[in-house]
Amino acid sequence: MGPGYMTVSQILESFGKVESGHLIPVLQSLQKEYGYLPQDVLLEISRRTSIPASRIFGVATFYEQFYLKPHGRHTIKCCRGTACHVRGGRAMINAIKRLLDIDEGQTTEDMRFTFETVACLGTCFLAPVVMVDNDYYGNMKPTQIENILKNYE
Repeated sequence: MGPGYMTVSQILESFGKVESGHLIPVLQSLQKEYGYLPQDVLLEISRRTSIPASRIFGVATFYEQFYLKPHGRHTIKCCRGTACHVRGGRAMINAIKRLLDIDEGQTTEDMRFTFETVACLGTCFLAPVVMVDNDYYGNMKPTQIENILKNYE
């Protein structure tokens, strides 16, 4: 943690008495501060709240919004749904893997990008679709990836 970050104590205090029903917002706050959910922090939350560690880890691993490993500054999501697959989605996935030299679920060494594939981005009319952070790119061609990623330097 660097200067300006909230401590675990400050995050917990902001919720008052933390109960099991507060777990998702607490995890969201922690991830916002740390960029992911470090194991030692989750164990500390368990100790301080009496919420079993198994419940905390169960929630953290169930929801795709939570990361247990450091995550890149930018997240690239490539759709592998039917519409995207039929219209060249696999070529997009392969182009991203080649360009970044990482596999699905990995983060670049410089912590700039994390690459994920998802079942569907809900934008089938734009297939194949790539999403960087909250920006959608539709009707993609593998040759367009490099120029798009330059916008996120």
